Amino acid sequence: MAAVKSEDQFLCSICLDLFTEPVTTPCGHNFCKLCLSQHWDTSAPCRCPLCKELFRIKPELKVNTLLSEMLSQVKQETGSNLCLHHVLCFRAPEQSLDMVEQRRLKIQKLQSSVEQSQTAAHTEMATGLEAFNALIECVQRSREAFIQKLQERQRHTQKQAEALILQLQQEICALKVTLETETYEGTAGRALAELEQKLIPEIMKVFKGELRRVRQFAVDLTLDPDTAHVNLFVSDDLKQVQYTDVMIFIDSPRRFSWKNILTQQSFSSEKFYFEVQVKGKTSWTLGVAKESVQRKNTEQTLTSNYGYWCLYMKNIGEFEACSEPAVRLSLKCPPQKVGVFVDYDEGLVSFYDADSADLIYSFSGCSFREKLFPFLNPCYNYEGINAAPLVLTVVKK
Repeated sequence: MAAVKSEDQFLCSICLDLFTEPVTTPCGHNFCKLCLSQHWDTSAPCRCPLCKELFRIKPELKVNTLLSEMLSQVKQETGSNLCLHHVLCFRAPEQSLDMVEQRRLKIQKLQSSVEQSQTAAHTEMATGLEAFNALIECVQRSREAFIQKLQERQRHTQKQAEALILQLQQEICALKVTLETETYEGTAGRALAELEQKLIPEIMKVFKGELRRVRQFAVDLTLDPDTAHVNLFVSDDLKQVQYTDVMIFIDSPRRFSWKNILTQQSFSSEKFYFEVQVKGKTSWTLGVAKESVQRKNTEQTLTSNYGYWCLYMKNIGEFEACSEPAVRLSLKCPPQKVGVFVDYDEGLVSFYDADSADLIYSFSGCSFREKLFPFLNPCYNYEGINAAPLVLTVVKK
């Protein structure tokens, strides 16, 4: 017992009992082999139950021989009828009971979180299946109508041909008979056009449902004047920013040499959504940026290669997704309000027309390893033509 320094050295944080076949994760924490295997089987992806470190590839679990030998030695010293947990409780009953109660509460919270996650997943699955089933039914109805129309026209042509053949057999004199062959050209095209007209409303329902879903993750943002370019004017409520020809701020290391400004809030996990009013603007850039972006290097561009995931309108109606190379976008009409949704864990950044619910563009497969900050860039005012501000608006969930 002289080698035992604390209860946590010999207790599994999952089952709260002495280790059985203790294994060690790559992050250095120990668990019962069976407990950790069952935990990973019921959760995805694989994370350490203590520090939450994510393992892209499920680690191979090997028994910690040193810890197993220590447990074996302790059990021999304490006797076969007395477990280590009882010995520790006897030595420090109040402290041990508190630790046990804390772990029980933690287990209850984890179980509640799992149940909430399962409920959310079932709800999301039901919504998605309902939308896809509607689309499938619409496609099947159009397919059946297309086949039925062709079959009816073919039967009509066959009957017409049979009647003409019978007439020829009955006539004594040779007649020159011309049977016009029914043409089917354009039938498939017309059917697809009809299908498109039926699918568009269904697809719009899906897009609007998707925007309603991401709006559940709306956050309240305020601008950080300490990061603003020296010529940017920030409103008193920290919700609006516009470029002026007058130097507003004194330069400092935190300020951008670009016409950028960050928000005071940052995010390093989960999902978040915000909306920016761009009404009256002829040029703007907005999106999210990682914390370590260069703030004084004007040779870098606002692209994903340098830690920016953003949408750029350089002229009215001319849009680009700022990747390498840039992706030109064709929109029916310029948005008046842009919604930005970020799923940090999935590496997804999506831009929406917040009024029409149209998806403008998505960056997918991104690798976020540090804090993300929403950022705005109102661009030059071009002698008043682009003087309207960018505005962080309140999102109605």
